[in-house]
Amino acid sequence: MARSVILAGTIRCDGCCLPPRWCLCAALRPVVSPVAVDVLIHRRENWRPTSTGKLVARTLQGSRTHVFQRVDPPTRETIARPDRELWILHPGGEPVENLLPRPADQPAPQVLLLDGNWGQAGEMLRAVQGWGRLVRLSQTGASRYWLRSQERLDQFSTAEALIAVLQSLGDMEAAAQFGLQFELHVYATLRARGHKEGAEAYLKGSRLPEAFPEFLTQLNERRRNPSEPGISRMGPYPQPERLD
Repeated sequence: MARSVILAGTIRCDGCCLPPRWCLCAALRPVVSPVAVDVLIHRRENWRPTSTGKLVARTLQGSRTHVFQRVDPPTRETIARPDRELWILHPGGEPVENLLPRPADQPAPQVLLLDGNWGQAGEMLRAVQGWGRLVRLSQTGASRYWLRSQERLDQFSTAEALIAVLQSLGDMEAAAQFGLQFELHVYATLRARGHKEGAEAYLKGSRLPEAFPEFLTQLNERRRNPSEPGISRMGPYPQPERLD
């Protein structure tokens, strides 16, 4: 594959964080679900345009994001929602199957997603330990997150964890709609990096050509003026301060 063409100083869209040539904002479709979702993004992940935690915030209506800072960690009061059982997704939790089906008179749970690599997720988990119920998802198959090599064979992206929990709770429509937004994000980022062959291979296992035929055609043909509103020069990304 060609080397990445996303460089420090690249002009990026304020919404999707992609270069304007590959901006996805016109294809954004809000997703509605009774599940309350919060994303705790590690401070080092917050500057990455590949973060799928940010995709959750842009797409899922009512979702919230919180940036994790070691020197000023969040409190339970700032994250937990009243009258909702808090599920913290982590591979070390109890199987989600043990919690289903939920009583019909109970609202859907609040789900807290930890957005970061394996080590960062462990750091955030220690900060939120005891806030709610640790829940493990049963995810099988290969990850569709082709933007980074995963550190573990059973590791999936934050967005894929959300898809799995929506499916577990029976919200198949929201899971399917968010899944399309996730795959569109991966595809456009592969193209922005210059990985055309990889992006085409990605489409072969996707419903994107069926769901967004006109947009994909326009995406692969257009040139966008960087002076358009909503476009800013983001980068080089600020480096987080060392807290060691």
